[in-house]
Amino acid sequence: MTNEILLTRRHLLASGLVLGSGLLVPSARAADPIKVAGIHASPVENAWNSVLHKALQDAAAEGVIEYVFSEGISGTDYPRAMREYAEQGVKLIIGESYAVETEAREVAADYPETAFVLGSSGKEEGDNFGVFGTWNHDGAYLAGMLAGKMTKSNTVGAVGAMPIPEVNMLINAFGEGVKAVNPDAKLLVSFIGTFFDPPKAREAGLAQIDAGADILFGERIGTADAAKERGIKAVGSLIDYTPRYPETVFANALWGFRPILNAALADVAAGNPVGKDYTAFGLLKEGGSDIAYVKGVAPAEAEAAMEAKREEIKSGAFEVPRNMEEPK
Repeated sequence: MTNEILLTRRHLLASGLVLGSGLLVPSARAADPIKVAGIHASPVENAWNSVLHKALQDAAAEGVIEYVFSEGISGTDYPRAMREYAEQGVKLIIGESYAVETEAREVAADYPETAFVLGSSGKEEGDNFGVFGTWNHDGAYLAGMLAGKMTKSNTVGAVGAMPIPEVNMLINAFGEGVKAVNPDAKLLVSFIGTFFDPPKAREAGLAQIDAGADILFGERIGTADAAKERGIKAVGSLIDYTPRYPETVFANALWGFRPILNAALADVAAGNPVGKDYTAFGLLKEGGSDIAYVKGVAPAEAEAAMEAKREEIKSGAFEVPRNMEEPK
């Protein structure tokens, strides 16, 4: 389904914090709005897609861009959607190439005048194919520090989509945060094999609880439903799930797309190549990601230690490990 931004009938269920949203792009705003298309493999309610969608909506509302989007696009249809938008004269296409890395690059090579900036496990290519990773591992590590001091069973769980590098890094960072404060804790990991299947994520979470986990890290939507059902605590990812699960989700590893979008828009507006890696704009020290947590749920000393580590990350004194190997 493709919608003009002003005519969209969809209401985001997951309307979490979009970090860095106040950083506008003067060069883009001063000129005519840049035509941008978002191609979402999942529904825009999916947490990851909702972050991109919200940033693009905000930029459109500010007059920086003209935004159209498609959602629920399968891997077999994804290259076709890219070509259709390029043929329509869209200047910048935002999306994801995780399931279509080779095909996406082939399309970009056929449309050198169109800028493509996609979530990817691969590298940038040529002048017009840029990439970004979802690096909210800083917040995941910090949330893990809280969870490590809260667990009573010394077992925590994490439910992820599939073992791609970015998901692996996020879950590994959460586990490293747990073990940094509780070396004896055990991390259970499950992958559901898809990016959007809340019932399947719930079932995976319930299985981990049955195996002893008393805190769950939900890399996928649906994990917090299992935690709520069994009366334990959970950590959210990408957006702030606490308003939706006020008694369950006590911390969230947030990620904001707006700083990445702003950097790409600035390059497009200036006529610069976008064939670069924009991932770093999403780091905590760049204002692109962070942790949101409910104070008073974790022990006070755990919160103090976490806040001290957060300042070290912001200053560059500490770097969260980037382990992209599949969690063992």
